[in-house]
Amino acid sequence: MSKLVYFLNGPNLNLLGLRQPEVYGGTTLAEVEAECTALAGELGLELRCLQSNHEGQMVDWIQEARSEAAAIVINPGAYSHTSIAILDALNAIECKVFEVHVSNIHARETFRHHSLVSLRADGIIVGCGTHGYQLALRQAAHTLG
Repeated sequence: MSKLVYFLNGPNLNLLGLRQPEVYGGTTLAEVEAECTALAGELGLELRCLQSNHEGQMVDWIQEARSEAAAIVINPGAYSHTSIAILDALNAIECKVFEVHVSNIHARETFRHHSLVSLRADGIIVGCGTHGYQLALRQAAHTLG
C-alpha cells in the first residue's frame, strides 16, 4: 500500500509567514514543508508538497492523487468556502483527506465559518497554527497504519 501523502496548499499560502503574521504566524510555507517532510520520513510516509493559487490546478492534483496517494493533507485556503469543484474532486477519490486551517476559521468572519471541503474530510485541524500540518500528518500515519 502506498504511503504517499499529497500535501496541498491553496491560494495565498505561498505568502505564509509574510501575509498577516498576526493571524497566520511567522513560519513560511517552505519552513512548514521542510518540517513536514522530515516528520513524514520519521513516520514512514513520503510527502509530495504542492501549492497553487489556481483552483483548476488544485483539482488536477487531487485527481492525480486518486491513483497515487494514500492520503491528502489539504489547506485549500479561501477555496474552502467557495469551491464546489475541489469538493467534487475530493469526493471522486478514495484516499483519506485531512483538512488543515492555520487560523481558527470559526473565530473569524462569518463567511469563513463553513468549509465545503469539510464535507469530505476524514479529519479537520483548525486553529493550531502551522503545527496543525504536523498534527494532520501524524493522523494520516495513524490512519494508514
